[in-house]
Amino acid sequence: MKRRINAFTLTELLLVLVIIGILMLIALPNLMPLIARTHSLEAQQALVTIQKLQRSHYQLHVKYTNDLMALGFEPEPTVIEGGSAKYTIEITEASPTTFVAKARAVVDFDQDGVFNEWEISQDGQLKELVKD
Repeated sequence: MKRRINAFTLTELLLVLVIIGILMLIALPNLMPLIARTHSLEAQQALVTIQKLQRSHYQLHVKYTNDLMALGFEPEPTVIEGGSAKYTIEITEASPTTFVAKARAVVDFDQDGVFNEWEISQDGQLKELVKD
C-alpha cells in the first residue's frame, strides 16, 4: 500500500529560488537609495540628541563641551569595531558659545565611494555635508 504525498519537486523549488533571485537583482538598485536614507536617520537622531544634551550642559555650566562622555552620550561601536552603528559621532568644535557635532558614515551604502556626513550646531539645524 503506497501513499502518494503531495509536495513540490526539487526542480520546482530551485526554479522558484532562481526567479526570486532574478527579481531581487532587478529590485536592488532601486532599493539602495532608500536603504541609505534609512541609515542616515541613525546619524540625524544621534546629532539631535547631542544638541539637546549640549543645551542642557550649557544651562548647567554656561559653556559647551567637546566631551561626549561629559554629556552622558556614549556612542555605540561601529560596524568596523564589531558593533552595529554605521556612523561615527564626534564633536569637532566647542567653545563657550558654539559647538559643531558631526556624524560620518563608516559604510558606503550605495558602493559609490562617497561616505555620508551630517552636521549640527548649537542652533539645532541639521546639514547634510556629503550626500551618499
